[in-house]
Amino acid sequence: MAEKILVTGANGHLGNNLVRALCAQGKTVSAGIRQTSNKTTLEGLDCEIIPFDMVDRASVAAAMEGVTTVYHVAAVFRHWARHPVKEIIQPNLDGTRNVLELAAQKGVAKVVYVSSIAALDYAQVPMNESTWNTITSDPYIHAKMLSEKLAWELAKSLGLNMVSVLPAAIVGPNLGDHLTPTMGFLAHVLSNTARFDVNFTMNYVHVEDVVAGMIAATENGKNGSRYILGNELPLTSGRVFEIAKTILPHIRKPPLIDKASLLQMAKTLEAASRESGQEPLLTSYGVELYYDADTRLDTSRAQKELGFSPRNPEEAIQQALKYLIQRFAPGI
Repeated sequence: MAEKILVTGANGHLGNNLVRALCAQGKTVSAGIRQTSNKTTLEGLDCEIIPFDMVDRASVAAAMEGVTTVYHVAAVFRHWARHPVKEIIQPNLDGTRNVLELAAQKGVAKVVYVSSIAALDYAQVPMNESTWNTITSDPYIHAKMLSEKLAWELAKSLGLNMVSVLPAAIVGPNLGDHLTPTMGFLAHVLSNTARFDVNFTMNYVHVEDVVAGMIAATENGKNGSRYILGNELPLTSGRVFEIAKTILPHIRKPPLIDKASLLQMAKTLEAASRESGQEPLLTSYGVELYYDADTRLDTSRAQKELGFSPRNPEEAIQQALKYLIQRFAPGI
């Protein structure tokens, strides 16, 4: 069978960059997106744009026809919802089940399942692929753990050749339809309106390095393996402000806020969100997880088996900031 690749969630940040890389290699690519009318991020690419909704089995089945490799990138990427099980957790579980069951049914040769370091145990430092998180307060983090565990159960029972990749916080170009939470933070830094530094420590990775790792996982990944795609060392939010200032000297590094005050602010914002239905700018579980955290990663498996060698996080942040300036405020 001739090689044919399906990328789900192809107009999101990671999916868009993956499609671009595969097309540049001359691969035959089907780019699955929920609304084919919303395809501006894929214009000019030599790929077939097809309708794909991971919670619609008929849509998934049609997309799988003749496919040899699936990159399952599509996911509900939200950290808050008024009804988190219905809006975040269940769609991710249903999508995982549909994609893997129909991949097996259609004879797909290999699946690269996109999870996240959110599925790992943050208490293990550095985080490694042998662990699973037990956090239930953040619906996105809980969903990533549940969904990847389900994926492995299905891969085993269905006899699928599958690897999973677990990216850190992704930054970089070709955003797709909207700002991700991570890129939204960088945009907030560039706005120069922050009243304080939340003192979050995050592990950042450039989107193009994640894509390179995913393609390497297809070619060299061992069936049944998980691969962390991130940097060994994280960055503080304060350091991100400093990097931004090297690009735009007028950027101000705001003062640190203490954790207790930040938690109180988050609880106030969450209460308002329950009334309005709008996602809060800050959550109490985000504060608990990332405030002055240690988010080092053990990437030795990806280095050894995939040749994974990402650019350092400071360079990744600098390039992402420059991309945002060019895209949204080129006159700065």
